[in-house]
Amino acid sequence: MKKIFYILSAVTMLFSINSCADKFDEIDVNNNQTSNPLTYGLFNSASKEYMTEMRGSFSSGRVALPWIQYSAQRAYTEEDRYQYRLTSGVSIWSVSYRVATDYKQIIDLNTDPATRAQMSAYGPNNNQIAAARTMLAYTFLNLVDTFGDIPYWSYGNKDADFQALQINSELQPKFASQAKVYADILKELKEASEMIEPGVVFTSGDRLFGSGAKLKKFANSLRLRVATRVKGVVPGAENHIADAIASGVMTSNADTVGLAFEANLTNPSPMYNDFRTRSDLAISKTFVELLKGERGNFGLDPRLFKYATPKGTTKALILAGTSPESTNPADFNGMPYGIASSAAPSQAASSNFFSKNVYRTDYTEVYMEYAEVQFLLSEANGWSQTNYINGVRSSLTRWGVSQASADAYVASLPAASKETVLNQKYIALYMQPYEAWAEYRRTGYPNTLLLPGQTGTYNVPYEGATTYTFTSLITGLTDLPTRLFYPTSVQSLNRINYEAASASIGGDKMSSKLIWDKN
Repeated sequence: MKKIFYILSAVTMLFSINSCADKFDEIDVNNNQTSNPLTYGLFNSASKEYMTEMRGSFSSGRVALPWIQYSAQRAYTEEDRYQYRLTSGVSIWSVSYRVATDYKQIIDLNTDPATRAQMSAYGPNNNQIAAARTMLAYTFLNLVDTFGDIPYWSYGNKDADFQALQINSELQPKFASQAKVYADILKELKEASEMIEPGVVFTSGDRLFGSGAKLKKFANSLRLRVATRVKGVVPGAENHIADAIASGVMTSNADTVGLAFEANLTNPSPMYNDFRTRSDLAISKTFVELLKGERGNFGLDPRLFKYATPKGTTKALILAGTSPESTNPADFNGMPYGIASSAAPSQAASSNFFSKNVYRTDYTEVYMEYAEVQFLLSEANGWSQTNYINGVRSSLTRWGVSQASADAYVASLPAASKETVLNQKYIALYMQPYEAWAEYRRTGYPNTLLLPGQTGTYNVPYEGATTYTFTSLITGLTDLPTRLFYPTSVQSLNRINYEAASASIGGDKMSSKLIWDKN
């Protein structure tokens, strides 16, 4: 398995070294020394590749995005009912290890005495290393959250079980336990934060941070996310919560970290690019009902009008960025979730596409935002009302809701509680489905989803309301899936370690729970 990934990584590396096709892939050719890639070009290329795969209409739109019911498919509903394409899991696994190899190379270039001085021309060595360590933590976090035990590599921990990314020695790496991986991710984020120096991260081309100060807030905020996930499970997690907060987390929407794609058709956002040729996804009915106040207890949410396009809006208008914006709740139905594929065509015409705010060439795919940090702080502070309101307000602001509408909505909110905070967190995590899926597994919220065995309704033209039962296509799965299958190539190319990992997690099944999954 790893041999394939390393070959792919080598191909990716050769492409980044020998191509300067766009702003994401700048390279450096030094006539006086051995050629090495510009580290910020390598960093941007890895970030772009990762977000393009993880937030596109397959690895996201046919897996976590519908499972957490931000979307529903307008045609192939088998995937909404958990029968996902195994190639999507393979893609997630593959892209994660490819970009991890790129981030590791940035560390290698900035630590190797033969290249360290040259790399310092592109930014302080320590800041480049810290950025790569932080992004490795982010990448490995999503892997362990998605699969369970995984091959893992650490910059600062030479544990014998951490055998990934070692191209010359470990082509069949062990799978490290979840407990070890989460503990080391916390350690890596803490050390990365502490090594950051004032000033820039990269001297040019920094598409994520712009400054060491913003990187530091991201590393600490991400550590707060991880520590909250594994508190009570991984020793020391509670101390990391307190230390991350004390060390400085995000304090405004300006601290939100995301990758802005380009306003062109060369490097457009992945969802926009896919929407140009496919129209499979619509915003789900369950989510629309939550935003309309028909599920839960929040009333009409003005983000509905920012998240979705009014029914009947043509695809051409959305792609052109000229689709109308309606504030009439009657213009939003949502696509019924979990219906049979045979019933989908009758519902597609009256469903709602994602809005032009999502389907835009230069959409920003978010790694982590300030609103999430406020909801994490609310939880850490005993379901704090102040942090809860801050989280809602910052989400409303980020999506362009007017001050008057935001004030009215916030004034109508029920008081902070575990339920209200976590349901609002879910609303704010729109289009960040893997994080929302992880939170559901950890907490059981949102508690507004349509689950297997429950009934829903939809309207059939000339026939009226029809009742259906949401039926999982995975035998024995009566809730959301708890993980993805390991790729089949892992089973064949790293059999012994695959079998050990499978036994460790309770079987390579979609119902095997991760160590923090208490829902």
